[in-house]
Amino acid sequence: MPAPSQGPARSRVLTGDTPTGRLHLGHYVGSLENRLALQEKHDCFFLLANMHAFTTRADKADDIRRDTIEIVKDWLAAGIDPAKSTIVLQTEVPAIAELTWFFAMLLPFNRVMRNPTLKTEIETKDLGDTYSFGFPMYAVGQCADILAFRPVFVPVGEDQVAHIEMCREVARRFDQVYCGVNPKTEDKDYARGGGVFPIPEALVGRIGRLVGVDGTNKMSKSLGNAIFLSDTPKEVQKKVGKIFTGRQSPTAPGDVNNALFQYVRAFIRDEARVRELEDRYTRGDNLGDGHVKQEVAEWINKLLEPMRARRAEFEKPGGDDAVIDIIRAGTKRANAV
Repeated sequence: MPAPSQGPARSRVLTGDTPTGRLHLGHYVGSLENRLALQEKHDCFFLLANMHAFTTRADKADDIRRDTIEIVKDWLAAGIDPAKSTIVLQTEVPAIAELTWFFAMLLPFNRVMRNPTLKTEIETKDLGDTYSFGFPMYAVGQCADILAFRPVFVPVGEDQVAHIEMCREVARRFDQVYCGVNPKTEDKDYARGGGVFPIPEALVGRIGRLVGVDGTNKMSKSLGNAIFLSDTPKEVQKKVGKIFTGRQSPTAPGDVNNALFQYVRAFIRDEARVRELEDRYTRGDNLGDGHVKQEVAEWINKLLEPMRARRAEFEKPGGDDAVIDIIRAGTKRANAV
């Protein structure tokens, strides 16, 4: 497989996913959509963070392997192109593990534990105080994931911005301690000032936090409120039908800030139609939730249909082997970089 095309002076991008299962619409609008646009003009590395999956599932190596392959299928289905972007397996890049160790010496333990995303995961996964010693290390490891590739941009969901801020902190600290960069240097000038690492910027997708079909919590596989990129049209229709609004009648004024209308604005890509639906819903102009849900489901299925077709190619016999070949080729290039 040829290496991704470079072009002149292409800025580098790094992001990725921990393999915990198939990807959903929240991943798409929060980060995947950004990646598709960025791969056209940037040197993109997309990381399969399988090492991080071991922090809570160390006894389920086979499941992690399966989920890693499934995520690549979702990426390819969404439109990630291995001829333009580099797909990387985290555990096969020794530099990441090495940098994790060095960065751990530059980050106070209390700073790591104050990371709000880490605290949220401990709560939502009900880990209490039983989590492994390695669990908080994954927050440090994410800094190494990113900085090993010295990217300028990191496309993430809104909940990952805190991780990027810690990454920026450790990059500054390393450059100041070991490269003599003046602490007063502006972030954009760290590399020119002699730093090994540029100070990367987080790029949040057009919807930082997509609510799940329960209408309350962020979309999540573990909460059972997700619409997956691989769902069938009927599954999409059924799940959209569950979105709770609390509205009693099509003639009652509705709140366009509810969960349903977040989906309207996210997936109906006709601005005039969105404004019309919002106006009628607000006025209680004989527009029922069921009608709006039907329209939302149709637009989501329109988005997912080409993804289903591309994914089906990798569900055929030999599909997993083809995915593994893509991972191997990308990881070989990543190690050279």
